Amino acid sequence: MTPAEIAPKDRLIVALDLPSVDAAEAMIAKLGDSVTFYKIGYQLAYAGGLPLIGKLADRGKKVFADLKMHDIGNTVARGIESVAKLGATFVTVHAYPQTMKGAVEGRGSASLKILAVTVLTSYDDDDLHAAGYRLSVSELVEARAQQAQVLGVDGLVSSPEEVGALRKIVGHQMSLVTPGIRPAGAASGDQKRIMTPGRAIAAGADYLVVGRPVVEAADPKAVAHAIHAEIAQALG
Repeated sequence: MTPAEIAPKDRLIVALDLPSVDAAEAMIAKLGDSVTFYKIGYQLAYAGGLPLIGKLADRGKKVFADLKMHDIGNTVARGIESVAKLGATFVTVHAYPQTMKGAVEGRGSASLKILAVTVLTSYDDDDLHAAGYRLSVSELVEARAQQAQVLGVDGLVSSPEEVGALRKIVGHQMSLVTPGIRPAGAASGDQKRIMTPGRAIAAGADYLVVGRPVVEAADPKAVAHAIHAEIAQALG
């Protein structure tokens, strides 16, 4: 699917970062038809949320399984084989070459799309240096993007700050998914490289991941609609 074919409503991915399946189901009910795409990450996955992937898919929703796999290639490949059977649209792996290669091999002919996480949005240059990296965030993101493209990965997860540079590297052959999205006035939380929905779309993002600003809002549906409107305006 080319960027032009993605409906504005489908570009918002709401992160179900909630402590239980019951809480997630209640939020899904509140959001109703205002959201078509959900993310299930560590918190909900480890609270029994993986079967919810198939349930949501059966309801016509798309699901981003944000599992951030990273292990030896064979282990990742077998894990991806299992995830492909759940009905998810996207799954994440960390953007290490062996990990990405294993994920692509494990996916095989399934429709599951592999997204590589370049550098977590809570990291800045100092964090990378403390972890032993000599590269800056932007340098490491670009290097991993080039490796991902060669290995046949379907898309990248990066902060919105890197989207413009990544689009120049990968063109429109890869999807760009951006967490670290905060509507104007929302708290940044633990994210360090953030951007508003409109600016991220204008920079070249395909999909925006938004969690707390939606699920912690007094009126989650109203926030989702406001983000849709901002996306549509940015798309012109």
